Amino acid sequence: MVTQAARRWLVAVSFSAVLVMAASGARAADVVTTTGMIADVAANVAGECLSVEPLMGPGIDPHLYEARPSDIPLLRNSDAILYNGFNLEGQLGKVLARMAQSRPTVAVGPESMKDDDLIKGAGGYAVDPHLWMDASLWARIVPTVADVLVRVAPDCEAGIRSRAANYQQQLLTLDEWVSASAASVPEQQRILVTAHDAFRYFGLGYDIEVVGIQGISTDSEAAIADIRSVVDRIVSRNVPAIFVESTISRRTVETVVDGARDRGHDLTIGGELYSDAMGARGTPEGTYIGMIRHNTRAIVESLGGSVEPWPGSLPSFAGSGRSNAAE
Repeated sequence: MVTQAARRWLVAVSFSAVLVMAASGARAADVVTTTGMIADVAANVAGECLSVEPLMGPGIDPHLYEARPSDIPLLRNSDAILYNGFNLEGQLGKVLARMAQSRPTVAVGPESMKDDDLIKGAGGYAVDPHLWMDASLWARIVPTVADVLVRVAPDCEAGIRSRAANYQQQLLTLDEWVSASAASVPEQQRILVTAHDAFRYFGLGYDIEVVGIQGISTDSEAAIADIRSVVDRIVSRNVPAIFVESTISRRTVETVVDGARDRGHDLTIGGELYSDAMGARGTPEGTYIGMIRHNTRAIVESLGGSVEPWPGSLPSFAGSGRSNAAE
């Protein structure tokens, strides 16, 4: 029998633990993801059934990310973990392997993609991990995510499957809009130059040549020879704009702009693209659909094209927040 004194002790200990967690800003979620792009898919599919939290927020580079002390309890207290795979989160490999021993820990890329869809042998990576840049490819992770969520919350299966089907259709509609918009760019100017080579799937999916100054990973600086080569291509192709990225320093891009101008070519910075992370939470760019819309508008309009009317079946972004896959 538990005595009254013991009960008081247990209450005190529990209350102290709550205070410690609150003071440390501890987070908690049913499902933890590495990147925001995966989190947005999971949140749209989960609805109100499960809470979802990403490790990496806006402006965070997944190539270089290392687990923080606050990440470990978040991961340990989760019921499932979703990550991209293909070595995107290379610094988290040991942590994810350890977590996989006690809960579903799924690499949504390898689980969802066909071998023929992958870009291989680039930039030291066996497979280019930036799958989300092609909306039709990213749509393929939706059933994989749904399967994991059903394992965690089987009582919610009907709602999860319904939301997954609706959200996957939204991504396919988004893909059609991007493709039609990209086709409006004049062929000679259909070249996308960015800080690092994160847009290869975008280029392959939407028929735009992609040049990354820094390569696929961000763990090394671009060489002088790389910068000169990019400047040569920009000048010879009369490329009107180059783009910075939200997770990478502008310095290399600005060096290319200066090099082109030294050769008499008027090169502008076409805007900031979201590559390895989405925008701030609560903004349109803080959702996957909003991120791709932003990137497509910036690329197409800066390269001389015009975007198609926004599909009525996709979020209007008149307000903010994630798309409503339940509708």
